[in-house]
Amino acid sequence: MTNRRQFLLALGLVAATALPMSTMTYDAASAATTTAQELNRDADQALQMLYRTNPTAMQLSKSAKAVLVFPNIVKAGLVFGGSYGEGVLKKGPQVVGYYNSASASWGLQAGAQSYGYAVFLMTDKAVDYLNKTQGWEVGVGPTVVVVDEGIAKNLSSTTLKDDAYAFIFDQKGLMAGLALEGTKISHIKRS
Repeated sequence: MTNRRQFLLALGLVAATALPMSTMTYDAASAATTTAQELNRDADQALQMLYRTNPTAMQLSKSAKAVLVFPNIVKAGLVFGGSYGEGVLKKGPQVVGYYNSASASWGLQAGAQSYGYAVFLMTDKAVDYLNKTQGWEVGVGPTVVVVDEGIAKNLSSTTLKDDAYAFIFDQKGLMAGLALEGTKISHIKRS
């Protein structure tokens, strides 16, 4: 049920990106109906799955100042595209905030997919930036490195020099390519 809502929300974002900015009155945060309890559970399950399948993520979690987890992002597009999902900010086992992840794009694209991602905030600078700005556009502000197999092989406690490391996981669907650049992460309230 949640996946269907998120898919419809992503399609709404796609349609909204085709409209002139002055006519947009869409509020994605109020459109989602996931409760805090459901989001916490989904984020914990997603992190456990990531740790089981990627030992580098488990290693980073031990020295991260906080982890931003988006267990399910839905992306859809037909020339214009959009993605949306909600997640949690965790400091250790404690949830300290709720965020959404949204992006819009245009170009040669068609299809839909879902995926999750986790961003390991390694410095106080990255955590402070997220808190002070009440959001974050990936690609602006602290440096985020998307970890793939090649990067993962070379990460160690002596090579960790960037502010944040992102892992994309559980990718399903028919769209090729996935990037976090330009994704807007915003603080939301959950009950």
